[in-house]
Amino acid sequence: MRNVDDGADELVGETKFDALPARVQEALGELAGAAKEGLLALSVGVGLGVLAELMAEEVDDVVGPKGRHDVGRAAVRHGHDGGEVTLGGRRVPVDRPRVRAADGSGEVKLATYGHFADRDPLTAVVLEQMLAGVSTRRFERTREPVGCEVGDRERSTSKSAVSREFVGRTGEHLRALMSRSLADVRLAALMLDGIELKGRCCVVCLGVTTDGVKVPLGLWDGSTENATVARMLLADLVDRGLDCEQGVLVVLDGGKALRAAVDAVLGPVPVQRCVRHKERNVIDHLPERDRPAVKRRLRAAWKLTDHTVALDRLEALAGELGRSHPGAAASLREGLNETVTLQRLGVHEQLWRTLSSTNPIESMIGICRRTSRNVKRWQNGDMCLRWTAAGMLEAERQFRKIIGYHHLAALAVAVEQDLAATHAQTTNRTIAPTPTPTTTEPDATLATTH
Repeated sequence: MRNVDDGADELVGETKFDALPARVQEALGELAGAAKEGLLALSVGVGLGVLAELMAEEVDDVVGPKGRHDVGRAAVRHGHDGGEVTLGGRRVPVDRPRVRAADGSGEVKLATYGHFADRDPLTAVVLEQMLAGVSTRRFERTREPVGCEVGDRERSTSKSAVSREFVGRTGEHLRALMSRSLADVRLAALMLDGIELKGRCCVVCLGVTTDGVKVPLGLWDGSTENATVARMLLADLVDRGLDCEQGVLVVLDGGKALRAAVDAVLGPVPVQRCVRHKERNVIDHLPERDRPAVKRRLRAAWKLTDHTVALDRLEALAGELGRSHPGAAASLREGLNETVTLQRLGVHEQLWRTLSSTNPIESMIGICRRTSRNVKRWQNGDMCLRWTAAGMLEAERQFRKIIGYHHLAALAVAVEQDLAATHAQTTNRTIAPTPTPTTTEPDATLATTH
């Protein structure tokens, strides 16, 4: 049975609603409809209404109150036109007011509309979604619901539109990375490695500053990880201001092409070969039964802090392997001295764990591979560079200081002293005095002849 008081309350509510102006009633009806689609749709509807009020208020500030004569006004109203604003990874059409200068010189831009019409928030959302693994075909499905009215009018969510936004944003990131000034960067270590992209290759470079901060320095595209590509990358770093006069420790995986490029561009800097790569190369030449013992001996030798003792242990192991497994012995002897460079420089054990392998740059490469895992076909070199640069900058956001960074200052001093000693030895060999030939007195020669 219906309560009489309830009917009275409904009557009062209807009376109050009818007392409101028609425009307010219409707005409340629209909000009530949006509320049925969810809180976000309601918020979007309110936000677009607030945006319209903000633009109208700015027009009043620029032009003056509507309907009042003002001889000194600098601008006049010029009707409305269609426009678009960025909203939640989409472009939404709005009705924007127009204002023109009173002297007829042109249109006056409204700051409010310019702020909300900026495409940067859209491209930022596209970049985040793509690097997170969302494909262009599924991008539209990841957008949050904003109501049927806005959803029916939205733009820039199609596959081609998302692709264009991503290409533009990653192109900006590539240019920003390759134009970074390195004049103020003081490096303690520099790492080089290559990333394979289904038939193409990018050589990437990671620097470690004396403060322990990891910095992506640059990349170069090529068909393989060859010396020319690596040399072009290092030369570009030098052109951008990278100062290696005081020396820098270079960490490599053992590739001969990268080693040749370092010699050609950076000179006789100390090089540390990755012990993990060296270990795998040696173990691959051994049968399964001999691998654990050899691995233990290799790791035990590399953990020694005394450079001479560590080198003797490794050479003794190479001698033993030479009789039973010549291939493993040859692999171990190749670049053996450079696997104990850190011990020769007297690096702290904690810092040795970080710089004795290429794990830091391989971690960055792993993020590059993960962000580009949805790419099925690499069309050209520009695409490889853009995706790799985006992955490197994404990795930079996750970087932390390396383990043992407190000892990097001592490493920088040791590298500088080592480079100075190398230069001194080179100079002494160059200017070494040559023996002067003995000359014979002319008279004695003549006497001997006669």
